[in-house]
Amino acid sequence: MIFNKKLFYISIFWVGETLAFGQVPRPNATPYTNEATYEKLKKKYPFITLINRPTPQNIGIDKEVEYANINGLSLKADVYYPLDNSKKHPGIAMVHGGGWISGTKENEKYMAMELASKGYVTIAVGYRLADVAKYPAGVEDIETAIKWLKKNRKKYSLDQDKIAVLGESAGAQMVTLVGVRSKNNIKAIVNVDGIVSFIHPEAEESTYAAYWLDGDRNTNLKNWTEASPLEYVSKNTPPTLFINSSQPRFHAGRDEMMKKLKAYHIPTEFHEIKDTPHSFWSAEPWFTETLNYTVDFLDKVLK
Repeated sequence: MIFNKKLFYISIFWVGETLAFGQVPRPNATPYTNEATYEKLKKKYPFITLINRPTPQNIGIDKEVEYANINGLSLKADVYYPLDNSKKHPGIAMVHGGGWISGTKENEKYMAMELASKGYVTIAVGYRLADVAKYPAGVEDIETAIKWLKKNRKKYSLDQDKIAVLGESAGAQMVTLVGVRSKNNIKAIVNVDGIVSFIHPEAEESTYAAYWLDGDRNTNLKNWTEASPLEYVSKNTPPTLFINSSQPRFHAGRDEMMKKLKAYHIPTEFHEIKDTPHSFWSAEPWFTETLNYTVDFLDKVLK
């Protein structure tokens, strides 16, 4: 065997370049639950309390329902629905946050229960996280869950022509993307502190986004652009509500999206909850405020 020193160094350089520019290291994500968030936030905000609400008596709950199976991987959701089947109810697909890499549909439990008690069929969607599958897998899972819900409309007394989407943080970005795609026929979007553009000047480079989008902005601009809801806003975009923290980085693209919506005379509004951290919806009193804004908006545009 003849050792080629020049070829050896070229090979080492190529491997190094591949690791440096072709791969994104996994973010050091921690479990993202309401309880963990509360423990983290209460140090700075000692007045907050855990969300603790009883199950409303006028709803039913179907837990761990399989809405799809992809190569043996069972994708599951929890459905919360009004027991009153004398009329059809609007639906809401709900999606948790967690930087596209963590979180659980259980995070949606209290919001889903409350919305169901007020006349909405809600489905809390479990989706493939970034460790399992990169973009666009999770977005496709949400769309699949909505189709499943529509197929089961009779069981839940669902009005399939009145479907809204609601998400927080990374989940908000995902549902907004689902909502602006006209093929999904979504009738309302509730974006709770999620960015609507990865390429907006105010958008900050994120290792979480780069991991999910399979490359940083420079190496995979296609995905960063394609996953930005702001790029799709049109006359067909549904009414959109923004509920934001006081952390500017999570507002990237919001004002531009609202400007476009208003130009098309599409109802839109935002509420910034003062002096709040990101993940404010995971604790009281902010959970109740988020719930009230959501119900007021959805009642106006869906009922």
